Amino acid sequence: MTYDLVVVGGGIVGLATTREFATRFPRLRIANVEKELRHGRHQTGHNSGVVHSGLYYAPGSRKARLCTDGRERLYAYCEATGIPFRRVGKLIVATVPSELDRLAGLYERGRANAVPGLELLDAAGIRAREPEVRGLRAIFSPSTGIVDFGAVAEAFANDARALGADLFVGREVRRLERRPDGIVIHTPLGEIVTRKVVTCGGLYADRLARMTGAPAAPKIVPFRGDYLLLRSDRRGLVQGNVYPVPDPAFPFLGVHFSPRIDGSVLLGPNAVLAFAREGYAFSRVNLRDAYDALGYPGFIALARKHWRSGAFELYRDIARRAFVRSLQRYVPALRYEDCLPGPSGVRAQALAADGSLVDDFVFEAGERTLHVRNAPSPAATSSLAIARAIADEAAQHFGLPVGESTAALGG
Repeated sequence: MTYDLVVVGGGIVGLATTREFATRFPRLRIANVEKELRHGRHQTGHNSGVVHSGLYYAPGSRKARLCTDGRERLYAYCEATGIPFRRVGKLIVATVPSELDRLAGLYERGRANAVPGLELLDAAGIRAREPEVRGLRAIFSPSTGIVDFGAVAEAFANDARALGADLFVGREVRRLERRPDGIVIHTPLGEIVTRKVVTCGGLYADRLARMTGAPAAPKIVPFRGDYLLLRSDRRGLVQGNVYPVPDPAFPFLGVHFSPRIDGSVLLGPNAVLAFAREGYAFSRVNLRDAYDALGYPGFIALARKHWRSGAFELYRDIARRAFVRSLQRYVPALRYEDCLPGPSGVRAQALAADGSLVDDFVFEAGERTLHVRNAPSPAATSSLAIARAIADEAAQHFGLPVGESTAALGG
């Protein structure tokens, strides 16, 4: 099997990218390679389903630009294809005076990112929007929504097939071998030869990059988030998303209330180190993954700086009552018995060697390769815009003029 371009990774970003390449370069032979037997098994299939508005991210960053653009592209795509979605909105709630300055800064950041319709609410305004939510002040973001990203990813896959791309599943990439005329992708089911490779590996982004001689850092360190579920007869406690004011020093958004498109309501998640890159349960341990994380100087530096926060997250992961108390800050009417065990997800967090969190989306070009080294939330929201950005970069880096023959990839 010989191709002009292969995208490695069958999550939502990899599938959106495959679809974009097949759309933009119809004369190229394009394939997607996924290690699982079906698409979207990991970050795509384990997220909360929130369509983010774009107010969290540094103005001018890739995240800010691609989230605001991707949000509208995603809504338009879902409307055109009949995928259910709802703009339920989001409240970001300050519950103590020390959070008010950060809330005001977040509001200004959202305005700088041109997030539409933002409102600052006082305590009465909060109750008018969400009668059971309590806080001093809040930001209301009406463009935040919910969708089933697994359904979106499968639609991207169907589009890519219809455009002529080949999609392979059950083909874990064991090795990427450089040859003078291209790259050989070694999988358990045989070799795939391609002139160019784009990797969108999520939890394995760093390992795929290392296969082609790219630097080890940033390294992916997996963090598990465990959710609770709101009992079905108590789902009326919230109407839309309810979030805390984020701590800028910590990469996660804190425990929150997230309605889903199926009518359920997620509570959480916490954020604890996972001892496996696919560690969806506390008991799941992969020795290589654990050694990679615990022995990495970047993680050691991060742990030294944030050990108190990490210890509290671990305590809250074990003690459900502590988890519920954190949620009751925002919805005092929530009761312990309202909360049921829920799903888990693993976030691929890229860390630099000095322990700093890699906050923005990161693409890294090499000889015949383009690696997506960091694409955490809001990557699902941004997927169509990320795909366009990857295709733009690949077109420049690889020299892919639209409509040219496959010989254009020979260099």
